[in-house]
Formats: sequence, C-alpha cells, structure tokens
Amino acid sequence: MSTLTCFSWGVSSSAYQIEGGWNADGKGPSNWDTFTQKPGSIPANANGDVACDSYHRLDEDFYLLRALRVKSYRFSLSWSRIFPDGRRTSLNQKGVDYYNRLIDGLLAYNISPMVTLYHWDLPQALQDLGGWDNVEMIHIFNDFCDFCFAIFGNRVKFWMTLNQPHTIAWSGYGLGQIPPNVKNPGIAPYRVAHNLIKAHAKAYHTYNDKYRKSQGGLVSIALNADWIEPKDVHVPREVVAADRALQFQLGWFAHPIFKNGDYPDAMKWQVGNKSELQGLTETRLPSFTEEEKSFIKGTADVFCVNHYTTKIVSHATLRLAPQSYEYDRDLSEAEEGESPTTAISKQRAVAWGLRRLLNWIKEEYGDPEIYITENGVATDIKTTVDDTDRIFYYKTYIDETLKAHNLDGVKVKGYIVTSLMDSFEWLNGYKVGFGLHHVDFTNPNRPRTPKLHVTKIIIHTNTYIQIHLPSKKKNHL
Repeated sequence: MSTLTCFSWGVSSSAYQIEGGWNADGKGPSNWDTFTQKPGSIPANANGDVACDSYHRLDEDFYLLRALRVKSYRFSLSWSRIFPDGRRTSLNQKGVDYYNRLIDGLLAYNISPMVTLYHWDLPQALQDLGGWDNVEMIHIFNDFCDFCFAIFGNRVKFWMTLNQPHTIAWSGYGLGQIPPNVKNPGIAPYRVAHNLIKAHAKAYHTYNDKYRKSQGGLVSIALNADWIEPKDVHVPREVVAADRALQFQLGWFAHPIFKNGDYPDAMKWQVGNKSELQGLTETRLPSFTEEEKSFIKGTADVFCVNHYTTKIVSHATLRLAPQSYEYDRDLSEAEEGESPTTAISKQRAVAWGLRRLLNWIKEEYGDPEIYITENGVATDIKTTVDDTDRIFYYKTYIDETLKAHNLDGVKVKGYIVTSLMDSFEWLNGYKVGFGLHHVDFTNPNRPRTPKLHVTKIIIHTNTYIQIHLPSKKKNHL
C-alpha cells in the first residue's frame, strides 16, 4: 500500500539542477558536468558546479519545504554521486549518506519522497561506452536501480525510473542539443528509445520480483507530453495529424508500457513507409520480440506526465532526406498564438491544453491513475520576487486540473509544481527560473527568497483541495 493514497500536492527538483558539489566527497563526473564545463556550451558559460548548492544546504531546503506544507517532494538521484564510474564496484558511501539524510529529513516532516532514478545526468564513464545507445546500459542501469531499491526502498514508496525519455532520445541523440550531443536524427533516437524502454521494464520487474512484497511502493516512468491541438478540428486529416503527433511524442513510450508492449501503429506505419521510400531494406524503427512485448507491457503502476505547453498541428508531407524522426511524423507544428508567452521560446502558457491532455490519456490508456509530475512556467530571473505571471499560470493550470478531475472523471492523484526554487535550467543556464523561491546565484551563500506567488498559491490550492477533493488531511501546498 502506497503512502500516497490521497491527493498529493508537491514540488520538484533534479540533482544536476540544484545539488552543486559536482566533485564533492568522491562524486564522479557526469555527462552534464563534461558538457557544461566546456566554454561556450551554455549562455554565460553557466554550469551546475555549484547551482543551488543543495548538497551543502539540505537544512535550508527542508525549511522551504516545511513552509510550503507540501505532501511530497520529487527529486532525483545523481548516479555518479552514488557510483562515480556508474558501476556498483565504485560505490561512494558519502553519496549514499547524502540521500539517506535527504530521505530521512523529508519523512521527519511528513513529506513523501518521490524519487527519480535517472534525470539526464549519466556518469561520464558510461557515456564513454556509448551511453544509452549501448544495449549494455539496460543491465548497468538495472544494477543501479537494484542498489537504490535495496538501500532506500524501505522509505521511498514512489519511484520513477527515467525522466522524459523522449528528451533523452530526441534532444540528446537526434538534435544533439543536450548531452551526449549526438546528431543522428534518423536512426539513433529510435535505437536509444528502444534501449530506454527495455531498461525501464527491466528495472520495474526487478522491483516487482525482489522488493514489492516487502516495500509496497509504486514504480512508474515520467513521460513528457505537450497537448497537440488540430489546426482545424473539422478536417479529419488534421485530427489524424494531431493524434499522430501525440503518438510520436507520448505514445512512443506510453503505448508499449501502458497498452500492448509495442510501438503505436502510426509510428510503425510512418517510419516503415518512409524507410521503404528511402530505399532501405528494413524500417529504421526497431521491433520488439513477442517475449519483449510481454515483458514491457504493464510495467508502470501509475501514469506520470510532465506537461508545459500546447502546440497547434496540421498535416504536411515532409521530405525523405535527410532521414529524421522529425520528418517521419509528416506534420507541421505551430505555437498556440492567443496564449501568453513565457521566458522560454515556443513554450506558451496554454492552460486549457492540460485538461485536454489528461482526458486523452484517460481515453487512450485505459483510465489510469495520473500524477502530473512536472508543471510550471519559466520567467526571467530578476532580483524582484513579485511574480504575478506565475500566480496566473498556476491558478489557471490548477483550475484545468480540477475540471479534468471533477467534471471529466480523470483519476488525477497528484500535482507536482516545477520547481521548489530557481535552479540551473539546462540549456537556458541561469537566465530563467521556474522556482517558487528566488535564488541569488551571485551570492556564494545562495540565499533562497520566497516569491510573492507562494502565499497566493497556498491559499488557492488549500481552497481547491478543501472544496473539491476529498481528503481528511489539510497538509497541502
């Protein structure tokens, strides 16, 4: 029985974005350390060497979490802090001690830890072996998960194996934007995704076989999904294109895990057809054996989705060369032009899209219990804490979640705000912030200051939960 039985309000972070201490106490380098420490990789040469310095400032983070009165805190484990070279033989006990302090501290304040096992920061030693493009990663990752289940699982009751595998596969191995910065858009993303799905399934079965009976936790995977709205809902071809876009983004991973162990038909047809037209003897989309399909199907206890924006899509017949996942989709994508812009390009605040996405997941994947594991808005980092844009964002997005829950019968079980505090925002460095708290990155003490909207959101969500969602407890965000 999970400890997260009623609606769970929470906040999130990830190891590379907040911890700092990049080489403290025996931690090994990750692929993000290697990437960001190379000049010119990130605006203003920003990196996560110090970030929010959470490795040295746990007590300050606990204070923020207690003040918010959240029920859960989603964070990730730095693989290279626990296994500096990625393998169990390199075990770093000080890294394990850090996460034990974090987990025990959360539980002492009645905050449930939601742990992501892998949030993009791969030990550099494993990246040197090819990273997720190497099939051996399936077994290496499973050994890391096995260790974490054994050490932390008596207290952690909510696990996510991977964060946004779509981003890893496409941005990391297709576009080459994030580590490992591989630009092979027609082949590598499919191959990497294939390994990621099998790695997730193997870790799930390890938990099932060895730990579930004694620990009683939940295991899932955090998938990212925009809502995709057809350009014209009255044109069947446009509706099909929008569904195809959802299948290529969310369905790529959710269809095997939540439906039948295999890729969506739309993906198989599109990639197979394009491959044939390109003169290839076989499709660029790998296939699962029947045994693998059975192994993958059903390997998630709940549906975890990260959501930020909505896109407008129309059908298009795209080029055959060069080979690319992007062209395989045969569609064109545009911003939702009537909604407010945010500090991140092409990431508009389109609240109504969240309700539609939740309903689509409900219908597509058999009415699962859903946790919104990331939702938030980027604003320019300024010294001011007057954050009215974020107040509006959360009010509207939470209202749409409420409509999905109450009016549509979607089984929304949790909402996790991104993020606890401003942090290293990947390719945006420290130019933008998602935080409920401002962090002064120019100050070596990294002081955290609550933004104006924190109080407003607490009031709004307390009202929301007390009026609309049955719960005996009032310990909410």
